Amino acid sequence: MRAFLKTAAFALSLTLLPQAVQAERLKDLTTIAGVRQNQLSGYGIVVGLDGSGDQTTQTPFTVQSIVSMLQAKGVNMPPGTSLQLKNVAAVMVTASLPAFAQPGQTIDITVSSIGNAKSLRGGTLIMTPLQGADNQVYAMAQGNVLVGGVGAQAGGAQVQVNHLAVGKISAGATVERAVASNLGENNQIRLELNTTDFSTVARVVEAINNHFGPDIATALDGRVIRVRSPSSSDQRVAFIGVLEGLEVNPSKLAAKVIMNARTGSVVMNQTVTLDTCAISHGNLSVTISSDPQVSQPGPFSGGQTVVTQNTQVEVKKDPGKVVLVKGGASLAEVVKAMNAIGASPQDLLSILQALKAAGSLRAELEII
Repeated sequence: MRAFLKTAAFALSLTLLPQAVQAERLKDLTTIAGVRQNQLSGYGIVVGLDGSGDQTTQTPFTVQSIVSMLQAKGVNMPPGTSLQLKNVAAVMVTASLPAFAQPGQTIDITVSSIGNAKSLRGGTLIMTPLQGADNQVYAMAQGNVLVGGVGAQAGGAQVQVNHLAVGKISAGATVERAVASNLGENNQIRLELNTTDFSTVARVVEAINNHFGPDIATALDGRVIRVRSPSSSDQRVAFIGVLEGLEVNPSKLAAKVIMNARTGSVVMNQTVTLDTCAISHGNLSVTISSDPQVSQPGPFSGGQTVVTQNTQVEVKKDPGKVVLVKGGASLAEVVKAMNAIGASPQDLLSILQALKAAGSLRAELEII
């Protein structure tokens, strides 16, 4: 038993030791310029719903879409025909076109109702062209909509699980047009850091030049790195594969405190520290209560019954605690000090703002 306690204490001490900065792959730190997804969207019609489609009196665009589709199929509606559809819903279809996607490949799509359909469950999406930002058609979508929910209603009672107005179609769109890529143009590629950091850029350039040779990588600014690459496509692909696997120790993150004034959430990263300071906090509560009282006049006095309000105001102030925080306190010590004085998340907002104003908070304060 004693040996077990010694082992547990040793393991706990290891968890409390400061962790060294872990090396990260360039694949996780950077992206390659031109290797990106492209957003696609289209307007379509879902049919085959079990009476849960759009109410056509309130969504006339659904009827117009059906009439246009029928005319394109060679079906002409008699003049003055009023369609009362219950199994049709107008939807928006969205998808992301991966980098280097080629015609014939399939991608997943999301189908979202834009009318007042109660559910898309069991519906089928009619062939819908998906367009990019340049209004060119890059994919065609069609298929059975899968909704991850269920709902039922009868006699005024209703039960619903999850959201029924949005569904997905796996491999529901076929790519019809490829997006041109300029990867490797002029025998060079550009690496872009996910976060602007001059120190990390310098370390990335050093790691690349140490591995591939001098002057292979050049820093353009605090985010972009230009890298010379082989001219042939197969060598370039192999070069990028090796490049993405290089490991670099990124510099420490800038000390930052994010505060959400709406929810009271406070998030601090591990580089936040405090200068020596004393923190005191006390809660002040004001309670106002009103007790209605009835004043009844005496018999035969000719008076009237009057309701009066007996208002009481009570002011209560909880005694505050003073906590001394030594200079260079870590995040754990900051949180421990806040808990010691009983600060709630809303109180913590005010305390951190006061610490920043006093010059004791070594971090950037951002309120969202």
